[in-house]
Amino acid sequence: MLFVGDGWAEAHHDVEIQDEAGRRLVRRRLPEGVAGIAALHALVAEHLGDGDPTEVVVGIETDRGPWVQALIAAGYQLYALNPMSVARYRERHVVSGAKSDARDAKVLADLVRTDRHQHRSVAGDSDLAEAVKVLARTHQNLVWLRQRQANALRSALREFYPAALVAFEQTSGRDALAVLSIAATPTQGRALSKAKIAAALRRAGRQRNIDTRVAHIQAALRTDQLQARPAVETAFGHTVTALVGVLVELARQIETIEGELDAHFDQHPDVAIYRSQPGLGPLLGARVLGEFGDDTNRYADAKSRRNYAATSPITRASGTRRVVLARYTANKRLRDALYLQAFTALTASPGARAYYDAHRARGATHHQALRTLANRLVGILHGCLRHQTPYNETTAWPTTNIADQTALT
Repeated sequence: MLFVGDGWAEAHHDVEIQDEAGRRLVRRRLPEGVAGIAALHALVAEHLGDGDPTEVVVGIETDRGPWVQALIAAGYQLYALNPMSVARYRERHVVSGAKSDARDAKVLADLVRTDRHQHRSVAGDSDLAEAVKVLARTHQNLVWLRQRQANALRSALREFYPAALVAFEQTSGRDALAVLSIAATPTQGRALSKAKIAAALRRAGRQRNIDTRVAHIQAALRTDQLQARPAVETAFGHTVTALVGVLVELARQIETIEGELDAHFDQHPDVAIYRSQPGLGPLLGARVLGEFGDDTNRYADAKSRRNYAATSPITRASGTRRVVLARYTANKRLRDALYLQAFTALTASPGARAYYDAHRARGATHHQALRTLANRLVGILHGCLRHQTPYNETTAWPTTNIADQTALT
């Protein structure tokens, strides 16, 4: 067998190939791209001869990208190793803190040669699941970016236009963006007529309660406030116009990505199972599918899926001291999605609500009870996927005393 350590960077890859005894066969820096992957295949072929590509084990610190896909397509065994695990393994050999890409390649080769049984190979998710993952992450990134821009707009309005904050609770809402696009300063806001405000709201899509909303906005914009100096007000007005433009475009792009995400999610064979889960709508369901993947061999059992989701607790025990803690190292996107699912399930599932209430009655905080509920929901999802059956409330939450079930969690 051959063991390859791949210390990747943006423009190059430092690789080291070892034999089963740990003897270095070759060390080389390869360029990123077609030329680099071709050179790697040539180096492997030189030392593998007529051997099977599955006898080549590769360790790398990422699980995505064209380079990774090329390694998988070649038939190599590929291990995407957590950088934190690699850092701890590096300290077994070098305690000085010295680090280089070439040294990392050696560490990765050593790791997959001696300890690969402690790690998982890259999952063989379908192209559709990968596409859902990409779109779900893009959607979430755009939502986060919109919130940051909305906070920046709110901060600017507090500086010189507090009346706008009285008129609009959400600065990223359609009404706020429509009015601020035509009245970016307090002077312009006070001059707005009801007809202009109503026209702006209709252009933004509002169809109901227009007269009431217009009256509230106009009254708020005409309230007395401390004035900024004219030059400063004008400068802030340009700032507001720019931020409003960014938020309008972000809203448009988020809507577009949502449509593409829904279309891809609906094509997946497991979509009915995910959508049947309490608390999982189209967006959260797609996010959970994308982060879990759809490789049927990826999770050996429900415990493995819970561990990956970071919903299951960890135990620290030493001597007479034993502490149970929440996991802090996690796929944060998946963990957040499952937390939101648990919160939504409180109103969607009587069994989930009873399970949550039972934990609260035992002294758990709100967040602790939600994490425990999320852990239980992950197990239910795993069972549904394993048996290819939609969620059933009666099966998921038997009529036995749920308080007894919490004692086993």
